[in-house]
Amino acid sequence: DKWGGAVTAALQIKNLPTGAGDDIKIDATYAKGATKAVISTSGGSPNFAMYGNTGIANGYQSVGFGNSADGVFLPGAGGTGGIILTSAWGIRGAFNHNWDPYWSTSLWGSYASVRYDGGTNDNINGLGTTTAKGAYCAMFAATHGGQAAVGNNAGNYTCNPDFNIAQVGVVTRWTPVKNLTFSAEVGAFFLDQKMTGSSTFTATAPKPTALYEFKDQSTVFLNVRAQRNF
Repeated sequence: DKWGGAVTAALQIKNLPTGAGDDIKIDATYAKGATKAVISTSGGSPNFAMYGNTGIANGYQSVGFGNSADGVFLPGAGGTGGIILTSAWGIRGAFNHNWDPYWSTSLWGSYASVRYDGGTNDNINGLGTTTAKGAYCAMFAATHGGQAAVGNNAGNYTCNPDFNIAQVGVVTRWTPVKNLTFSAEVGAFFLDQKMTGSSTFTATAPKPTALYEFKDQSTVFLNVRAQRNF
């Protein structure tokens, strides 16, 4: 067993010259072995798997992964010798402006990073599995076939589970009466993953078993919401 934890610092700035009730909120978090304190979703495991276009020959699509584990453990001889904790940090902030008692707009953004112990391709030739990267990449190679270079350059394939994510967006709210709010939000999400080259995946349907290129991914989104508080 190993203990993990996180620490968070937050700041709120009020009484801005932009208007009554306007404020800026910022917080930053660092975690060791408690990644969900930095990257949190409604699911039990806040991981990412995003698909996009590819330009490699015989490639079906590109893919980007972000696995936010609390730690890595590889048992047996040559294993990690225990749990190696994952580190993560993140920062987020928002500026809120009240146009009048009924309308408000917030501009927000965030950035987070997840890091695994060790060096890129630690598991090459069976070495380096005592590190988090080495153990992760050894199991990745054992369960995903066809690791290959892009453009037939053998030096292009690397295994590195580190990743960064960034988000930016704006939301406008209308509160016609107390405890009833309608809002519309538009934003963008960016996944900066560190794997390079390509691999053959037995993907979950409807994705076929095919060659996928490792590549950074992004998406845009629109949320519309009605909230009634009782």
